[in-house]
Amino acid sequence: MTRIAFAGDREISTRVLQYLVDAGCGPEVLMISAPSRASHADELRTISGLASESVLIGKEFQEGPGLAVLEQADLDYVIGVHFPYIVPSEVLAVPRVGVLNLHPGYLPYNRGWHTPSWALLDGTPIGATLHFMDDGLDTGDVIAQEELTVKAEDTADTLYQRLLGLEFELFEKAWPLIDTLSPPRMVQEGAGSSHKRSDLLSESVQRLDLDSERPVRDVLRQLRALTTNRPEEAAFFEVDGVRYRIQVSITPDTRGEG
Repeated sequence: MTRIAFAGDREISTRVLQYLVDAGCGPEVLMISAPSRASHADELRTISGLASESVLIGKEFQEGPGLAVLEQADLDYVIGVHFPYIVPSEVLAVPRVGVLNLHPGYLPYNRGWHTPSWALLDGTPIGATLHFMDDGLDTGDVIAQEELTVKAEDTADTLYQRLLGLEFELFEKAWPLIDTLSPPRMVQEGAGSSHKRSDLLSESVQRLDLDSERPVRDVLRQLRALTTNRPEEAAFFEVDGVRYRIQVSITPDTRGEG
């Protein structure tokens, strides 16, 4: 049986972990976020069925006792799903096959954060990628990936929700390859793109100039890209020293003509 540690955060990770448990491949070790930033930690604990000594919280997996837990688990893989921590080289070296990451981006495009927003802003491909982790940021060899077609009505938020579904479907399809312990490895080609978490909060990205003569298409793209589930990430304009945030909702008109 394939032996894994599972590193997860957010609802998508509970879906993937439940799939693995149902497939008879429950984790030997569970890695979850620290309480101050954890999402769905209790659900992950319950699904894993693991005792507390096999659950590593926050950055414990990087430290001596936590690293020892991983080393003693005799792992084939560490599988990460939206796990919000950098994985150091000491941990990358622990599993026999490697550390995998499920990423909501079509690598090499949109490495890092806010992948739907940057796909819309930059006009780059978007999709889901399952890849090996290495010392870089989302730069490891690809096991499988699938592109998602952006709809005219998509905002970053609606695109992200569709990406979550695609991520799960991709993992389901790729699991038989992973379970062989010899999955395909495709080197990422091209420079792609990469963004830090703070990039989307830049005024140069968010600000709308009320006197600008930019094409409506460009303004709309900015508004769509900055419509997330967080108001502070929205585009803004200012009048008399007051800042106003804008989020958009786009609905196809299905009434037809006439």
